Amino acid sequence: MGLIMGGTYTSGGGDSDVDIVVLTLYGSLLGQLCVIVLGILVTAGEYATGMIRSSLTAVPTRLPVLWAKAAVFTATVLTVMSTTALITFGAAQLFLHDTDQAASLTDPGVLRALAGNAVGITLLSLIALGLGSLLRSVPGAIGAFIGGVMILPEVLGMLPYETVERALVYFPTQAAGALGSATPIPGTAAPGPALLALCLWAAATLAAAALSLRHRDA
Repeated sequence: MGLIMGGTYTSGGGDSDVDIVVLTLYGSLLGQLCVIVLGILVTAGEYATGMIRSSLTAVPTRLPVLWAKAAVFTATVLTVMSTTALITFGAAQLFLHDTDQAASLTDPGVLRALAGNAVGITLLSLIALGLGSLLRSVPGAIGAFIGGVMILPEVLGMLPYETVERALVYFPTQAAGALGSATPIPGTAAPGPALLALCLWAAATLAAAALSLRHRDA
């Protein structure tokens, strides 16, 4: 696959304007789906098995259970995705070094985009973790994430309203996409506002999950 990729992105092939980080980490879409489902399982999975009762019995104040899960999950996913991004980028450059897609970590925007990709996936999966705790159902949380986070922005994007179009760039998946590109993507937010928006989405989801955990029966 690497040889085919290297042969495709050659000079004059018409693909020299493809963002190198987006191209290199295209396979991370599969990894993103995996960690999103894992985030849901971390919280909603306990409700499916009934183990949540044991956890809340051991920690009667409840909220430390959610915060501990979120902290450990965030650290794990961020570490894995950051390492994966760096290794994948380096491996891809072994095949792309003599093409129009040759790049290095010191090129403008590359290291930021690699880090942004890892941070974006981590925050998306943290939203999924919050949804799992809030809805307490693995299928329900997966459906809510797919419908609300992935599909809803595409539906809203068909509305002929400029205000909606401006707001959509700050939705989770759109903001994460802006973070993972080394070059600006037309019609997306700048990396700074995109990161802030994604953090706010994750914080709001976890806050709703915490409120639910504190006031609802297990």
